[in-house]
Amino acid sequence: MLGSMPVRVLDDRHRDRVLTILDSDPVSNVFVSSRVHAVGLDPGRLGAQMWGYIRDGRLSALCYSGANLIPIAADSEAVRAFAERARTQGRRCSSIVGQIEAVTELWELLAPYWGRPRAIRASQPVMATSRPSPVPPDPGVRRVRMEEFDIVYPACVSMFTEEVGVSPNVGDGGALYRARVAELIRAGRSFARIEDGRVVFKAEIGAATPHACQVQGVWVHPDLRGRGLSVGGMAALVDESLRTIAPTVSLYVNDYNARARAAYRRVGFTEVDTFMSVLF
Repeated sequence: MLGSMPVRVLDDRHRDRVLTILDSDPVSNVFVSSRVHAVGLDPGRLGAQMWGYIRDGRLSALCYSGANLIPIAADSEAVRAFAERARTQGRRCSSIVGQIEAVTELWELLAPYWGRPRAIRASQPVMATSRPSPVPPDPGVRRVRMEEFDIVYPACVSMFTEEVGVSPNVGDGGALYRARVAELIRAGRSFARIEDGRVVFKAEIGAATPHACQVQGVWVHPDLRGRGLSVGGMAALVDESLRTIAPTVSLYVNDYNARARAAYRRVGFTEVDTFMSVLF
């Protein structure tokens, strides 16, 4: 029993129940689940608060409140409670992201108070596969080595800037982003094809749990786009990720990016959910 407050900040005492909720939808919840699996629920380690919505004395919904605000398993009643807490404390996140129904309602409640966002990605299909790719993998795609950081980092910055519209080097000079890129390389979750000191294709596994992992940062050098390099590259990443990281590989993509969605379908991905993102 969790007391009478409808929304409370959770801690490691609630870890098992939180993971039960997260792992009930391991693909859609992979980002938050990966953080909880790795470090638990202490806000200092998590880098965020985990809010819990209590109904009839039991934890029924979650909201990850950090750099991203992410409602999880939240019906309208829970969304309203999370929105009130978020409105009261003021905006501290750089995005709201998650399943489209909950994020739509959450943003409708917060929009009058939080002002105009930088962008709204209203429909982002979540795609996943649990089978090796039906197309041949690119044999040149492999895990990035730490000594290749200076080769790969500019491609990561280019991808981030294209996708988000703001350079990750703004603000702190890129210190946090550089640390994250390095972390993924050290973890063996950064993949690329590098030719003559130039990144041809690259992508990372940004989140991973025992149940699923999530691809991020898919990028092909601008001079080489339109040649199908992403298909072979993603096939290689999928096959290796299924073999060594998690039994399901997922990603989400903007609905208007027809070329990327077609490439992912060729690799074997199918649509399993829909996200929405509000970017500040």
